[in-house]
Amino acid sequence: MIPLALILLLSSQTFSAEKVSLSFFLIATSGAPHLPEFVGVVMLNDMEVGYYDSNIRKAEAKQDWVMSYLEEEPQHLKWYAAQCLHHQQDFNADIFNLKGLFNQSGGVHILQRVSGCEVDYHTGEVTGFNRYGYNGEDFIRLDLETESWVAERKEALSSKEKWDDEKVTITFMKHFYLNECPRLLEKYMRHGGDFLQRKVLPKVSLLQKTPSSPVTCHATGFYPKGAEMFWRRAGKEVQQKLVEPWETLYNPDGTFQKSVTLNVSSVPDGEWEEYECVFKLDGADDAMVTKLDKAVIMTNYLDPGSPRSFSAAVAASVVALIILVAFAIILYRIRRRQHNGNI
Repeated sequence: MIPLALILLLSSQTFSAEKVSLSFFLIATSGAPHLPEFVGVVMLNDMEVGYYDSNIRKAEAKQDWVMSYLEEEPQHLKWYAAQCLHHQQDFNADIFNLKGLFNQSGGVHILQRVSGCEVDYHTGEVTGFNRYGYNGEDFIRLDLETESWVAERKEALSSKEKWDDEKVTITFMKHFYLNECPRLLEKYMRHGGDFLQRKVLPKVSLLQKTPSSPVTCHATGFYPKGAEMFWRRAGKEVQQKLVEPWETLYNPDGTFQKSVTLNVSSVPDGEWEEYECVFKLDGADDAMVTKLDKAVIMTNYLDPGSPRSFSAAVAASVVALIILVAFAIILYRIRRRQHNGNI
């Protein structure tokens, strides 16, 4: 099964009492033999609720509370699987045509669509969206106000001309995004709202590749997304020239991870104890403080005489973490474009 971090970072929205979004992600791949040819994911804000891919050929609930919703709507998973199967056939044809349009043959190619709705419960405003991307670049999007497609690049002009003529399809999509989608969102919120508003503190670790490498303070497993993280010395935040902050990234279980790196090459051994990593979750009363201590740093640097050497299993877990973060960074950038886009 495709790593969820590679999929689920296509949208960047944080739960609040005022705005909630329901998004449908569809992804077709070509030339990637170890990945499913088609994947569909349903997201309630930053939380995965449903999953489908062309290998398993069925829809799966991804949160325990979804089961209570399915007791009310037992046909919902079958409906979602049928929708995915229908789109899978269309996407396979589309990605074949796009490869011809861009004069491409070999290599890995990805077609993705994000669609859905966002509801502002303070104003009552409903925003619908439908946007396509190809190989990580915006391709075409639907403007619901003008009921027409907007080509994001010249290669999409032929699609725009063809799709603009499909007035019945545009009308159907507009009705779904502005009416049916908000109703489905409300049903999800009725069952999962409490889960979305939970607060979970992370596990914080210090990571280092080699004894001379920068030290990364890594917090994972926290919820919600909003959090502050930094290094400080003697009570004052360390300046940016010594620190590299990372993006907040998504974990497959619906929680988040965040890191901040400290360049210790210019820190004398006698001053290490003056540094500490601070993590503060939005809404939490207290911050989590981790002192810079060589004895607790995790590393995959194998020195037989060092007490900080780890077994192969621990080293493998660090490598797995690095791979997960790398996948997350790639797709996070795509999500950020969708979030900042005019949809």
